Amino acid sequence: MILEPDAADIRRREETEPIRAGLAPRVAAFVGNLEERATPLPGLRFAKLTARKPPASYLYDPCISMIIRGKKRVQLGGTTYCYDESRFLLTAVNLPTVTEVLEASSEVPYVSLLMRLDLDAARKMIADMALQGANMPAGGTAMATGPATIELFDAVRRLVDLLDKPMDLAHLGTLIQREIIYRILTSPTGARFRETVLLGTQSQRTAKAIAWLREHYTQPLKIENLAKLAGMGVSTLHHHFRAMTAMSPLQYQKHLRLHEARRILLGENVDAVTAAVRVGYESASQFNREYRRMFGAPPIRDVAPLRMGKGQKMEG
Repeated sequence: MILEPDAADIRRREETEPIRAGLAPRVAAFVGNLEERATPLPGLRFAKLTARKPPASYLYDPCISMIIRGKKRVQLGGTTYCYDESRFLLTAVNLPTVTEVLEASSEVPYVSLLMRLDLDAARKMIADMALQGANMPAGGTAMATGPATIELFDAVRRLVDLLDKPMDLAHLGTLIQREIIYRILTSPTGARFRETVLLGTQSQRTAKAIAWLREHYTQPLKIENLAKLAGMGVSTLHHHFRAMTAMSPLQYQKHLRLHEARRILLGENVDAVTAAVRVGYESASQFNREYRRMFGAPPIRDVAPLRMGKGQKMEG
């Protein structure tokens, strides 16, 4: 399934163009000759690319990603999200993906931001606003796109205004980040976000299992133990885990291992067997087979041309 912008998105992109036209060169200047640059505000960074970027593995933390200029494709399991300046990408839990920047050039660079989401702050805001039961969805993955409105881009503009004012950014930037969380929570995509972060819900229990796997992906996986950790039955965990991540726990672990192995191969001078062992594989042949199935080529052949570039730093 491929999710792409629709007619409403086109109208929204036109509405936000005046703000984005001012933002793009300022953010590009802030990033400079780098591909991405973190701000002094924790969890906030900007990116700029002057050429299209081929598919690359990337693990999203809970975050919001907004494109100021350009277009991007993100593949999660069997779902592909194609989005541009008209929509933000929300990731509510750690998810392994394959991403590709579709529009970028030296004349019109790809420019974006990525902001990690403070889940504790989101929970408090949900409680304060009495949003717990409002418009809860029937289900869906923990990744979704939502409308990038004028209000959201105006908040981004105000964050950019503070980039050359460190003291103001440290104090006012946090308030603007909270505003962005508020905009997401009250958007059409907010119901899924609310369900994921609320303590006691099935989604939050599943998120706990996901977080454990993220930290312990090299270890052998026993589904019964993972279900016990989440406080769920095995079949219930399977159902909700697949709903949130578009894959089973075993598939999720495999994706994490292969994504990390690819990062190791790109960033370090090691062979495929060494990378396989480091991410938890006991069989080199199984590693090679699963790597080729995911990335389309055996490990060394896949990373050889990429090692000539800049590795796997990823934009927001």
